[in-house]
Amino acid sequence: MSDPKMNTVAFYDRMLSLGLARVAEQAAIASADHVGHGNEKAADQAAVNAMRDQLNQLDIQGVVVIGEGERDEAPMLYIGENVGTGNGPAVDIALDPLEGTTLTAKDMPNALTVIAMAPRGTLLHAPDVYMEKLAIGPGYPKDVVSLDMTPTERVEALAKAKGVTPKDITLCVLERPRHEDMIAELRATGAAIRLITDGDVAGVIHCAEASTGIDMYMGSGGAPEGVLAASALKCMGGQMWGKLLFRNDDERGRAAKAGITDLDKIYSRDELVTSDVIFAATGVTNGSIVQGLKREPGYLTTETILMRSKTGSIRRMTYRNPVKRKRD
Repeated sequence: MSDPKMNTVAFYDRMLSLGLARVAEQAAIASADHVGHGNEKAADQAAVNAMRDQLNQLDIQGVVVIGEGERDEAPMLYIGENVGTGNGPAVDIALDPLEGTTLTAKDMPNALTVIAMAPRGTLLHAPDVYMEKLAIGPGYPKDVVSLDMTPTERVEALAKAKGVTPKDITLCVLERPRHEDMIAELRATGAAIRLITDGDVAGVIHCAEASTGIDMYMGSGGAPEGVLAASALKCMGGQMWGKLLFRNDDERGRAAKAGITDLDKIYSRDELVTSDVIFAATGVTNGSIVQGLKREPGYLTTETILMRSKTGSIRRMTYRNPVKRKRD
């Protein structure tokens, strides 16, 4: 039986945004003691616990559509889990409590806590498979590049639109064996490549921030992270495309379970995220988007980026959190 309250409360993104920022902040703070300690699972679990606790304090009727995995493999923040107080608007939640568990465990750059929220039914329920991704920043003609192009054609088309030569284009690519041929082809164009070891949500965001020097993101990575990245890019401006990649019948079955029938569909940014969305990310380790956790006597400081697609606003917030001393 449907809940009579469902979908009767408007999605007031302005009111919800600061609460969402706090969710990201608390997940980052919870992972602080695990930075550089080599235990990926412990770091992730700490972030999951904190994020779930904070979500359940928000006045929302939330459903996790991008989460830690299926219910049988993730005890908390699993896909389909209800979060929030049960009051307020019906919303979709996409999250990665710790984007870059390896980065955190090794104290490497660009580990983030990431979360996005949108009205119910407006975030793609992406199965846990790979997605081929292509993204560029704002200010270009629509569809100036596409997934149907070869890597070389993409570089040449973007260079032409930007009024430069291919050697003036810089790409961000996830460093994986599966990308070796693509990397070789891209380098043959004269373009520069910034390789990242993990964290392709940050990689896509780099395209929309001029200060990073990244013009385009390219390559395959997790489909759930693709939805999170599209949420950020919808707030910042820019174009993105994604195509689900399936290696076997089990992965095709996951797509069917998520309600996806066209397995060859290329999704645009606005098909990955079909309505207004709010996005928050807090730095765990230092990165090009936000600063990482900073310890000082008696305090732990975080930096969070908070974005709203409705207004295109981007807010950076520093939170100086008093650290309670443990009693002997």
